[in-house]
Amino acid sequence: MATGIPSSSVSEKTILASLKSKQPYSLPKGNAVTIHYPNKNLEAKILLPITNNFVKIENNHFFPIKFFQENDLIFSDNIFALHQLINQRANFDLIYLDPPYNTGYDFNSKSNGHSYSDNFDLSEYIEFMRIRLILLRELLSDKGSIYIHIGHQMLHYIKVIMDEVFGTKNFRNLIVRKKCSSKNYTKNQYPNLNDYILFYSKGNDFIWNPQGTKPTEEWIKKEYPKVDEKGQFKLVPIHAPGERNGETGKKWRGMLPPKGKHWQYTPSKLDELDKNGEIHWSKTGNPRRKVYLTDDKLIPLTDYWENFRDAYHQSIKTTGYPTEKNLSMLEAIVRSSSDSDSLILDPFCGSGTTLNAALNEGRKCIGIDQSLSAIEHTLQRLNNKLRLIVDEDVFNLFSLEILSILR
Repeated sequence: MATGIPSSSVSEKTILASLKSKQPYSLPKGNAVTIHYPNKNLEAKILLPITNNFVKIENNHFFPIKFFQENDLIFSDNIFALHQLINQRANFDLIYLDPPYNTGYDFNSKSNGHSYSDNFDLSEYIEFMRIRLILLRELLSDKGSIYIHIGHQMLHYIKVIMDEVFGTKNFRNLIVRKKCSSKNYTKNQYPNLNDYILFYSKGNDFIWNPQGTKPTEEWIKKEYPKVDEKGQFKLVPIHAPGERNGETGKKWRGMLPPKGKHWQYTPSKLDELDKNGEIHWSKTGNPRRKVYLTDDKLIPLTDYWENFRDAYHQSIKTTGYPTEKNLSMLEAIVRSSSDSDSLILDPFCGSGTTLNAALNEGRKCIGIDQSLSAIEHTLQRLNNKLRLIVDEDVFNLFSLEILSILR
């Protein structure tokens, strides 16, 4: 139940008007929920091995390769690259993707070059994403996590597909990200200021390194309003909900904890805190603990991210790629869900922000994109830090353009 009267103190008879014997409809129970549409591929078919030829580009020449390596940038439809990674038994601790949102638009770079189209039929889009998510699940390590950055248009469909592919028990967060500070149009709808990140893990034992941000002076003054010779502090109760029969339920300084509660510490520990000047006594004799501000104090990241707006909406240098995401945001995700020896994958790498963040944080990475514009922007951004790998058929089609980018 939500906050209110505990369920144990109220009978069902007093709060429900439903008579189960008169219900006209049966309700399913214990069944997995999936989306059904024509031509939905069987998972077994999606996972059948697919082989493909790839080449590496060096000194204006191309050479066949058999395996991808860490810090590769792959120019290919990610279907074929993901199958190759599965075939070579690659494992990733972190996968981040910022796929098409199905906005119905085409996107161009600042130089007006075509980046990608974002216009699908609904079932086409859902299956496009489902196929790739099934392949990504196979590449995620047992301690791995996956983050999907998505707009409001397809959020609810992607959530159901993620539940189907990864399991509802592995859903961790729906993160709301403020992508811009304002919009100059409000006709017939509320301004769209946010997009969303779905965070799932492969299982219960996943890498997790909590992150936080430095508090502002305004926040410090509000949260730690008192000062003594030891520094700024706030007052917190020394009791907690629930009665106890042990030491924490006994009297301290002649008083019992409030009814229905217990002391957070044993009486001997409370004596020690009081001796050290860490207990504040009110004029009415109410004890509370002093909690001091420390130099390493951070405000934990919650599921609302208001400080990671897109670079286009701030005074931050951008690559010119149309959907470039905030580098600080990706660095926070990398720190949260990977370790120093982790391998990170971005199968829709765009301008290379994820790869940039991974390298900045000392991780290894692989990026994939089928847009020539994305490959060009990523290579320019991460000059000489990535090895370019190209689908052989794509190279035959775009060889002049690829070699021109590398000059």
